[in-house]
Amino acid sequence: MQKRELTCIGCPMGCQITVELEGEEIRSVTGNNCQIGDRYARKEVIHPERIVTTTVVVTGGDKERCSVKTKGNIPKDRIFDCMAAINRVSIAAPVKIGDIVLKNVCGTGIDVVATRNIHKI
Repeated sequence: MQKRELTCIGCPMGCQITVELEGEEIRSVTGNNCQIGDRYARKEVIHPERIVTTTVVVTGGDKERCSVKTKGNIPKDRIFDCMAAINRVSIAAPVKIGDIVLKNVCGTGIDVVATRNIHKI
């Protein structure tokens, strides 16, 4: 039996959670103080996902870079591929919060969106 120790990020409590696995099957989740921790731990050990935040180059704007994020979670093992794709992007001003900067990044079905307004100069 394998044990995984996690710190829950589902709420501010930061519970220390232990997940016991047998192969790919979860046998138990302990240490969580709420159901959010249980759901987080089960998902984290089987199929971890993350929101990616970074910046892209802006041309013709009052700022040289624009902050962006994935609109939803992407599989953790795809982060480096997604970052490589995002790093190739350059956008022209003006940019509004919520504008799609990169559609369906790396075939994940998740768009990358602007999180800052950039004015054209």
